[in-house]
Amino acid sequence: MKDFSEVFNYLPNNIANLINNSIANSVANSVSYSNNNTNFNNNLLLELQEIRIRSNRPIILKFRSCEIVIEYNVSEKEIIYILEKLCNNSIYAYKNQMCEGFITVKGGHRVGVTGNCVIENGKIINVKNISSLNFRIAREVIGCSLKILDKVIDIKNNSINNTLIVSEPGKGKTTILRDLIRNISNGIKEIGFRGKTCGIVDERGEIAAMYQGIPQNDVGIRTDVIENVSKTIGMKMLLRSMAPEVIACDEIGSKEDVEAIKEILICGVKGIFTIHGKSLEEIKLNKNINELIENKQIERIIFL
Repeated sequence: MKDFSEVFNYLPNNIANLINNSIANSVANSVSYSNNNTNFNNNLLLELQEIRIRSNRPIILKFRSCEIVIEYNVSEKEIIYILEKLCNNSIYAYKNQMCEGFITVKGGHRVGVTGNCVIENGKIINVKNISSLNFRIAREVIGCSLKILDKVIDIKNNSINNTLIVSEPGKGKTTILRDLIRNISNGIKEIGFRGKTCGIVDERGEIAAMYQGIPQNDVGIRTDVIENVSKTIGMKMLLRSMAPEVIACDEIGSKEDVEAIKEILICGVKGIFTIHGKSLEEIKLNKNINELIENKQIERIIFL
């Protein structure tokens, strides 16, 4: 599990202390979570998913099973202070990321940004008067893909099956995809599987979480990452320039996505993709995905 203590480096000391004290008080006041306060504290920290900071409103800590509301109204000056820290005191240099709605920081954590969008020719060119920041805590669960590895890997041919991973939002698709790519890229000596050259199209920076050109998440030694580009363009760029044996991307579904997938499969590249859904019937309602399934271009469909 990733250490997220670096998140507190972006916060004013008073806010960082408020958050730490609020978690400690929740531990002290709890009688139902655990008889061991140390275990409770560790478990609660491991469950922390989001720190939501809004101008002139309370701070909200969101955990997997609960939330804590801190009755402290964050000032506009504190929002600006945090933003400047996130942008290394150069907000202009991070303008493009902010226009995408988030900033990726060291450790792979992502900070959602909202405010007054400036539109020009139908595109966002700036975000002013920032009103909300949402620290989304990055999680790596090394080994979480082991339970489906035998479905994905074709050990006889030292290859993989074209795979579609399906689940509802928040059920761990991206986490498992990341760990799969790590294993496939590194190779698995225990079963005699040789590592593959992998390419990741990380459209929203959620898989590798690049920070200053360095993946903050472990995606393997043979993996190349292209981010902040559409899946359609990214897959074609990887195909042309990096000679991947496997391409992975998150949350496919559009006609353009499927056309790009067809192109890489025709060229002999294998693919691992994810999609939102609950059942085979539901995902087949998407005519683009159904086409891949009916044409048997997807060899494994895994429901989480």
